Amino acid sequence: MNTRLTTTIMPMTKRGKRLAQMRLWQLISPALPIGSYAYSQGLEAAVEAGWVHDETSAASWIRGVLTHGLMRVDVPVMQRLYHAWQAEDMQKVHYWNNYILAMREAAELREEDRQQGLALMRLLNDLGVKQACFIDREAMSVLSLFSLATVAWQIDLADASHGYLWSWCENQVAAAIKLVPLGQTAGQRILSTLVEVLATQVEPALQLDDEAIGGVLPGLALASAWHETQYSRLFRS
Repeated sequence: MNTRLTTTIMPMTKRGKRLAQMRLWQLISPALPIGSYAYSQGLEAAVEAGWVHDETSAASWIRGVLTHGLMRVDVPVMQRLYHAWQAEDMQKVHYWNNYILAMREAAELREEDRQQGLALMRLLNDLGVKQACFIDREAMSVLSLFSLATVAWQIDLADASHGYLWSWCENQVAAAIKLVPLGQTAGQRILSTLVEVLATQVEPALQLDDEAIGGVLPGLALASAWHETQYSRLFRS
């Protein structure tokens, strides 16, 4: 289907900037119905294996995946998807969409990404983002649809990147509170340390060259694979 995108980049008024900010809040809200809360991204298996067992180890695990995974893969790929949507370059959209799906370390992570992408595609259609209507038969990463939404709603790329990572951190901390278990205050202490990471590492991640994209997370790969056959699970596999 050769339907052309209709995203128009207009000069931002004060009202437009405020609207874009609130749209970002909508995208990263736990209430967004794409099922993020249902997944632990290997954390449940890491707890089962004893790798994560207290506040310190939970903070170390989440920060490690954030800095060596999302900062090195998701953020630079988001930057490329964002500009591809802006340029209406569907060839690049498909390339980077397939790239991010291929970078998921286990089948569970890839299926999680695809399922959330499908849910977000349907939601964006319902919310009037018409660009999503002709990609519903493809395996789309949630990152690809998130990038589309940020372009359609004229959300700044750096703000979108911070928001995307914050949402991931919040979901991981919520999972750790249930699984370890941790208290709510311990969860807030972990989030406070992660805020410092977001404040300093997002901008450099957005500047990575193509050749620098990539993460090495063998622990995450193993935990995600083990989670598929874990006997008792709180989170979806």
